[in-house]
Formats: sequence, structure tokens, C-alpha cells
Amino acid sequence: MECLIGIQFRDFVLVAADMTTAQSIMVMKTDEHKIHKISDKLVMAVSGEQGDATQFSEFIGKNIQLYKMRNGYELSPKAAATFTRRKLADYLRSRTPYHVNLLMAGYDDETGPELFFIDYLASCVKAPYACHGYGGFFSLTILDRYHRYDMNEEQAYDLLKKCVSEVHKRLIVNLPNFKVQKITKDGIVNLPPVTAQDLAVERAARG
Repeated sequence: MECLIGIQFRDFVLVAADMTTAQSIMVMKTDEHKIHKISDKLVMAVSGEQGDATQFSEFIGKNIQLYKMRNGYELSPKAAATFTRRKLADYLRSRTPYHVNLLMAGYDDETGPELFFIDYLASCVKAPYACHGYGGFFSLTILDRYHRYDMNEEQAYDLLKKCVSEVHKRLIVNLPNFKVQKITKDGIVNLPPVTAQDLAVERAARG
């Protein structure tokens, strides 16, 4: 019942993840951070089984940092996504598979911003925008209609708010808060969270 949204533009990538942790019919918390910093210009949004998501994100993050310490440079987003996909594939064929879905977003100094969609079956594809979870059913249609590579930060953030607003409106599960991060050539920036309360205030102001 989680939702991850990633959108690539010409100069940056936006990643949003819901902040709800639920167990069966109970909401445990609404301030969970599901976007993990992997390196200075690389993040990974993770959804899935709670224990698997935490353990796998730490495992990938620490291995990529170890690679940097040993070799003196960081993996590119594509290389990190390939490494992550390979580890998921290896564990899928073991007795202890990880049930996690991922969005990996980063900035490569040579190729620019990149976004990768990775699922629990170790599929990996580079995409202009991608979603995981039931909220993705509603978000993908909006992204297909309105996404443009040349959007600036304000337009991109408004597009993301459109997606989240549609999730709030049409998904039966309550996902009130979404954490948002932007990845550019200068690194990772936290943007204001998109919350149901803020969206309601904006709608009321528009009348």
C-alpha cells in the first residue's frame, strides 16, 4: 500500500515517497523516511516489507560507500543501479529473497540526471518517470500527460503535487504525507513535504 514517485528532468530528478508505515489495518507512523542517501548525488527510494526495506537499503548504501573508499571515486547512478539489480537477482535465487521495490535516482557528471526503476524480481530499466505501489496507477497517467523534460523546479514540484493530490483523491488507503528530494549536479536537496493538509489549504485558497 506504499507509493514511490520519481520524475527525471533536464537538470535534476525529483523523488517522492509516502511516509506511512502500516501493519495490517493499523497505521504505525506517518513520518517514516523511505528515501535513503546512497552517495553525494545518489538516492534510493525503497518500499516493500519493512525489515527487508531497511536492511537492503543499508546493505546497498554501505557497499557503495565501501567501493568509494577502496577505489577513490563514487559509482555512477547506472553502475549503482546495475550493482543493486545484481544483488537483488542473487538473493532472489537464494533462500532469503528481499521483497523490495526501488527507485534509484542520481546525477552523473557526464550524462546528467538519471532515474532507474527496479522491482523485487530484479527488473531494472532507465525511465523518464516511474512509480511503485497502487498510487502509481493514478500518477503515471498524469505524468504521461503533463511531463516535460524542460520543466523548471517550480513546475516540476507542481506536477508532483498533482500526482500526490490524485493519490489522495482516488486511493482508498490513506497516505497523507510525502517526503520529496531533488538531486542535481550540486547534490541532494530536501524540498518541502507534500501533505494532505497543505494541499487542502491550497484548494481552499483557490476557492
